[in-house]
Amino acid sequence: MSTLNSKTKKKAQPFGEDRLTMIFVGDVEGEPPPKISNSFKKYTHFRDLKSGGKASLVSCKDTNLGRRVVLKMLRPELNDDKVELRRLLREARITAQLQHPATVPMYELGQNEEGQWFFAMKHIEGHTLFEIIVGLARKEKAMEEAFNLNRLLGILTQVGDALSYAHVRGVIHRDIKPENIIVGMFGEVTLIDWGAAKVWGMPNDGDEDTKGQRGGTPLYMSPEQVTGNRLVDERTDIFSLGVVMYEMMCQREPFRGRNIAETFNNILQKDPVPPREVAPHRQIPIPLENICLKAIQKNPNDRFTTMLEMMEAINKFRSESLSLHFKKNDG
Repeated sequence: MSTLNSKTKKKAQPFGEDRLTMIFVGDVEGEPPPKISNSFKKYTHFRDLKSGGKASLVSCKDTNLGRRVVLKMLRPELNDDKVELRRLLREARITAQLQHPATVPMYELGQNEEGQWFFAMKHIEGHTLFEIIVGLARKEKAMEEAFNLNRLLGILTQVGDALSYAHVRGVIHRDIKPENIIVGMFGEVTLIDWGAAKVWGMPNDGDEDTKGQRGGTPLYMSPEQVTGNRLVDERTDIFSLGVVMYEMMCQREPFRGRNIAETFNNILQKDPVPPREVAPHRQIPIPLENICLKAIQKNPNDRFTTMLEMMEAINKFRSESLSLHFKKNDG
């Protein structure tokens, strides 16, 4: 039975209780398992989450601790592929070393009985930012009540703080997009999928796949990613987060074309329509529009120098807006 009271349920309505995995007595009490194991056998009750590409995501139960976890597993036919194995190991090790409240806790790296490589990580529950943006675009009442502009900015700053932390550690994410941002029922935000991440000093070999495809997602790529410039730095993540910010405010991406080629051309050549012109009904504040447009400048030198600088600009706006709100109420 849920311990959430009716008031909490009402506030959390956009998520629904089905988004949370309940904790039961049988999962936390009782005698030691008759055959406790630290091998792959401890994982049971598998459920596919996502397949395709070079790896699969599955949800399962860790019977030792009685909790659900997520496994990312290299596809069996690629188990002997040194390039793909190196990428899986790199993602696991990068994620494991980024211990920030908005990154995914890593539990284990190993192989199953068939020799298939995998890593185990926290099972994240909630909505993706993409689902939230879609709900807002559809004018779903529950989403509009739960995610006003200030709440969306709070989500953005949590992601930005995680990226600032990663950048200080020498890691560039390179695939910032709404689908990789998960918002939990109680306000927690998690930035997932560090599979395209690049670490300072990483050799150029293996940075692209055998077909020469760029890492990242076209709609959110920076110009330097589009042109295949390997010398990307944190300003690439600033650009991608700026695109996410634009989409949060306008419910549309700034550079979307009819196909990938047109999208890439827009990123390289076309200036985005200012958010206030795209969505005048949303009454986007001028300072926020300026922050967003600065983040998505074509030339990296024209963007914010660091993610921390971008977050400071957003937090300054939020602080000034709150002060203005209190002054109006006092008056």
